[in-house]
Amino acid sequence: MNKTSRQLTKRGASRRNNSNQRSDISHPPQINGLELRHSTTLRYRMTASAAQGITFQNLLDTMLVATTATAGTNLFQTVRIRRVRVWGIGAVGTATSVWVEFAGTTTGILGDQAIHTDTSVGVQPAYVDCRPNSKCLASEYQLSSAANAVTISAPAGSVVDVELSFRSGFSSGNAAVQNALVSATAGQQYLRGLDGLATATSNFVPEYTIGQI
Repeated sequence: MNKTSRQLTKRGASRRNNSNQRSDISHPPQINGLELRHSTTLRYRMTASAAQGITFQNLLDTMLVATTATAGTNLFQTVRIRRVRVWGIGAVGTATSVWVEFAGTTTGILGDQAIHTDTSVGVQPAYVDCRPNSKCLASEYQLSSAANAVTISAPAGSVVDVELSFRSGFSSGNAAVQNALVSATAGQQYLRGLDGLATATSNFVPEYTIGQI
C-alpha cells in the first residue's frame, strides 16, 4: 500500500470515529444558571459617625422597584457579601479609627469572630479591606431578614464600598421593601441607603445620585 492509500484509509477511519462519537450524545448538554444573577460594588458616604449594624433586609432594600407611589419590592430574593472596604476620613492632630465585623450568628455558626480594624493619625485615611469567611452568614446567600450581615464603625464622611452578589429564582416572590417610599413612580427602579432607609435620612448615602428615593 502506497503512502496516498494509507492516508486515505486513516481519513476514512477518523471520519467513522467522529461519527460514532457524535452519536453517543443522546440529549443536549446540561446547562445551569437559569436564575437571575447580579454582582456589583455599591459605594456609600457616611453622613454621621456611627457603629451601625446592617441586616440582610437592608442589603436587599438597597435596590428596588416601585409597585405604587409608596410601596416597593426588592429586585432580588437573596444576597451575600463578598467584600467590604472602608476609608475613614482623617483629621490633622487626631486619630481616626474604623472597624468592620461580620457578626451574624445562628445556632452552630458564630460568624468569623474577628474584628477588622485600622487607626490612622493625620490626613491619611484609616482603611479596612475585609471579606467574610466561609463560616459567616454573610458569605452565603440569604433571604430578606433582620439577621445581622455586617457591622460598620466609621466617622462622618467615610467612604464605604460593599461588594454584593444577588440571586433570584422563580419558585417564590421577592420581599417587599421595609420602609415606605415617597412619591415613587410605579415600575421605576430606585436606590436606597445601605441601611435600607430613604437617602434623605440614611447614614449611608449612595454615590450615584440618580434614582435615589
